[in-house]
Amino acid sequence: MAKKKDIPEGLFERCPKCGFSVYGKELEENLWVCPKCNYYHRLSSDKRLSTIIDENTFREYDRNITAADPLNFIDMMPYKDRIESYRDKTKLTEAIMSGVARIGGIEVCICVLDFTFMGGSMGAVVGEKVCRSIDRAIKLRSPLILISSSGGARMQEGILSLMQMAKTAAAIARLSNESLPYFSIMCDPTSGGVSASFAMIGDINISEPKTLIAFAGPRVIQQTIKQELPPGFQSAEFVLEHGMLDIVIEREDLRSTLIKLLKMFGKTYGKSSKKD
Repeated sequence: MAKKKDIPEGLFERCPKCGFSVYGKELEENLWVCPKCNYYHRLSSDKRLSTIIDENTFREYDRNITAADPLNFIDMMPYKDRIESYRDKTKLTEAIMSGVARIGGIEVCICVLDFTFMGGSMGAVVGEKVCRSIDRAIKLRSPLILISSSGGARMQEGILSLMQMAKTAAAIARLSNESLPYFSIMCDPTSGGVSASFAMIGDINISEPKTLIAFAGPRVIQQTIKQELPPGFQSAEFVLEHGMLDIVIEREDLRSTLIKLLKMFGKTYGKSSKKD
């Protein structure tokens, strides 16, 4: 009897929802959406960028800004060790990647939260990089695109994490005063302090299908109010129906939609809004 050939590890990926195994290259060509059940795989920041920006146009900024440990926080391990473990695991320096790229030939400032790094949690570094991107957008007269996938504020930094909610919201107000557009894209999940700050205050709020968008999670709410929650509660479709989103859009259509929006808002950027 002939021996079965060993299948190289990583050649196929199993859908976490339906269990279907799909060839990795096929999954990539389908933008990491399961071809059987349409499940949206969570994407790392580099994969997320590859689905929307013009090829080889991304220039990263502020990569070397890293988290401090002002509280000397220890849970299962010291915070410093936890940060180092995620850096080794993900090859990222923090839960956000920020820079400048082009989409349809149009220059944009862009930030992407990465859920693989401590659940995309927002600490002082995330808040600082968002604010620096906003300052860069004002300097370059460019639109801002911010892609969220986060469990919320980072508890290991305490109040210094929570203050990033006000800090980033104030920076977005400066962007608005300059008549520069901000497109917020919410991916699964977008929750906690991120949803309660910069993620929900875009000029256009966009989400992928079935994304969880919430402040507190559904189990926490149900246990608190002791009531059954409505079907689809906190899904992108539910949030859209209740007026807190502008559009829920398939991943394959996101790039073309952004190009249309950038062209539509084109008259609001590219030159200073202030009188000489």
